[in-house]
Amino acid sequence: MEAVKLTSQLNAASTSSIDISAWVAQCYEAMNDDFNTPILIAQLFEGAKYVNLVNDGKAQLTSTDINLLQNTLSTFIYEVLGIENERMSSNSAEKLDGTVSLLIQMRNDARASKNFALSDQIRDQLLAIGIQLKDGKDGTTFSY
Repeated sequence: MEAVKLTSQLNAASTSSIDISAWVAQCYEAMNDDFNTPILIAQLFEGAKYVNLVNDGKAQLTSTDINLLQNTLSTFIYEVLGIENERMSSNSAEKLDGTVSLLIQMRNDARASKNFALSDQIRDQLLAIGIQLKDGKDGTTFSY
């Protein structure tokens, strides 16, 4: 997963010393071979090796090939194999929880100052994006 992140930091060259299109074809061949995940995983490690070679200055890729490498790694790791980037997932959940908590506090402040229009607007707009606020005796909670 570090290889996927590192691809955005690679420097592009005018020519490529690695045939990324052939590597992409091998990834798809593995999937077409009855979803042969061991071969696909081996190819993904090969892609990570390419990232490290370019990063270390031992190989070169054009910007087009860097984008193709990055998109292929992301597609097969996250979408095809379904591997989640836990740092990104947990970080996003923490940010969402913090943001909703901030909005709940703003809504409570609006209710305390009798600005019910703003309070209702916050509740309604959160509900529109799938976040339901629940007012109870212990305060406001939410679910999504």
